[in-house]
Amino acid sequence: MSVNTAPRVDLAVVADMIEPRSRVLDVGSGDGELLELLQTDKQVDGRGLELSQRGVNECVARGLSVIQGDADRDLGFYPDKGFDYVILSQTLQATRNPKTVLDELLRIGDRAIVSFPNFGHWRVRLSLLFKGRMPVTKDLPYSWYDTPNIHFCTIRDFVNLCDEVGAKVESAAALDGNGQKIGFSMPWWFWNMFGQQAVFLLKR
Repeated sequence: MSVNTAPRVDLAVVADMIEPRSRVLDVGSGDGELLELLQTDKQVDGRGLELSQRGVNECVARGLSVIQGDADRDLGFYPDKGFDYVILSQTLQATRNPKTVLDELLRIGDRAIVSFPNFGHWRVRLSLLFKGRMPVTKDLPYSWYDTPNIHFCTIRDFVNLCDEVGAKVESAAALDGNGQKIGFSMPWWFWNMFGQQAVFLLKR
């Protein structure tokens, strides 16, 4: 089954970072939209790991090779450098141990691609400042009491985490509220203020 709608902007950014015919592991595959995009446009040899049974079922219905598993528990079963790319898209903030998960991504893949919503965006800051409440936005659509996100971070936080685990940022993109890229030449503080989400290509 093919998807007729245009992919999420961040998924297109991720796809642009991947070489054709690469070996790819998509951790947190969701409904399989990204993996299907990569197999169609980049002819990758793709595998997936997804926590929810519903997500696994949707992936299998698309003809994708996705198994049920937990990023916090099951990445240790994968061999060192078993993939060219390991992707964690909009999932890092929902893991219990983000640092350990990032370490595992960099062990399993020659490169890791991580995307996440930026909790340092100016709208989030203003919501906290003037409303005194946890924000609900397009990229953070849940109320505080029912969100799957347990480790919010900013772009600056993530850059610091990369330094801690010895990851080199090979490429990165921040996306504004309209889904447009903010130039790479901008300093991190600018990305941290105006990027609603970010995508990083890492290597160690």
